[in-house]
Amino acid sequence: MMSTLTKKRCGNFKKIYIILITSLFSGSFQMIGQEKAYKGDPDVSFKTARDLAFNNKRKQAQDTLLHILTKYPDYHDVREFLASTYAWDGNNLKARAEFKYILSKTHTIKTTWVAAIKNEIWGDFPFQALKLSKKALTVFPNDIEILELQNKVQETTMISALTAGGVQTSSSKIVNNEAIEKTESNIENKVRNNTIGIISEIDFYSEIYDPMIYSSLKYARQTKYGSVIAKVNTNSSYDDFGTQFEVDLYPKIAKGMYAYLNFGVSDSSLFPDYRYGVELFKSLPKGFEVSLGFRGLQYDSTTMIYTGSVTWYNGNDYWSIRPYFTPGDNGLSSSATLTYRKYRNDADNYFGINAGFGISPELNQNYYFANDDRIVNLKSQKINAGYYFSTNNKQNAWGAQAGIIHQEIPFDQGNYFWITTITLSWDIRFR
Repeated sequence: MMSTLTKKRCGNFKKIYIILITSLFSGSFQMIGQEKAYKGDPDVSFKTARDLAFNNKRKQAQDTLLHILTKYPDYHDVREFLASTYAWDGNNLKARAEFKYILSKTHTIKTTWVAAIKNEIWGDFPFQALKLSKKALTVFPNDIEILELQNKVQETTMISALTAGGVQTSSSKIVNNEAIEKTESNIENKVRNNTIGIISEIDFYSEIYDPMIYSSLKYARQTKYGSVIAKVNTNSSYDDFGTQFEVDLYPKIAKGMYAYLNFGVSDSSLFPDYRYGVELFKSLPKGFEVSLGFRGLQYDSTTMIYTGSVTWYNGNDYWSIRPYFTPGDNGLSSSATLTYRKYRNDADNYFGINAGFGISPELNQNYYFANDDRIVNLKSQKINAGYYFSTNNKQNAWGAQAGIIHQEIPFDQGNYFWITTITLSWDIRFR
């Protein structure tokens, strides 16, 4: 057996061995760290990095720029150029972080503001770009270049019905220059002109009716002439199930002007036999947009609905009011809805709320019964709220909405029931 003294000696040798190994590795890591520490002339290295970037060697350029920043973290020209190379590569969130660092240190470098705004535009984050442009103008009031960027992005934030199909569009082209020859094609590769989406709504009635379920499956495509959306709608109500086929077109007419065209067909009593609609939209100064149009719903006879809208885009805020007027044998029926949205980075990310009164046959098709009586003069008040968001690459977008309606009973006017609605949606985009 090993003596106690021998065991102690073995233990001491083990301790010494561990100390030597630890010291050896520690020294090696220190030497490696010393080898990686920047020791050169930052100006010379910066010029080298620029030459690399302009010769399509962006990764090597970024490594050099990062190396410089390990010793000179506040060399803002270096960090700004690094951020720009990230933006050229489509890494807009990494670029944003670098620009944010510079602007947290100083607000007086105009080129940083301009590059940061362009990065948000290129990344298709128009509302973020608008926010930055407004901040930049507090530092550089009435600056022509920044004002032009603000005007461009203000137009982009006016989210027209052309995007109603959830089709992603590139908000801006990047100016060509020798440094970023491939950037425009990179941006085009990110744009997804096709969308498949599904939306489903369930209505719970406080009395009389069982829950009703409405769903819609769509395919949308963005073309140079505007958006095209094909939909298959289903409705499960009154122990019946119906299907409707529908097409929406949003053709561009001229700058700041486009139209809405609609046609649908169904052989179910839960939908009109035919539906059609036309509406013209026109942009106005100061972020306003107006529209005017009509809808037709054909059952045994045709109901005409006249509508329009006034919309105001104020930065990240969206306000819109839309009335409906329906002539009938009992006079003119009217309803209206007020919508507010608070956008974040882009059209896919926002909180929305809308409130309204009255019934429109276009929005309340379930109030058409077997005898085809059109009940459009019922009293009704509603409010709902929703939240919509997307993934960073904008390939997927989701939405959730909940609301409540205080509705006059169709066959017992003067008495009311409550309707609770829940709506979920999902879009997936692809090239």
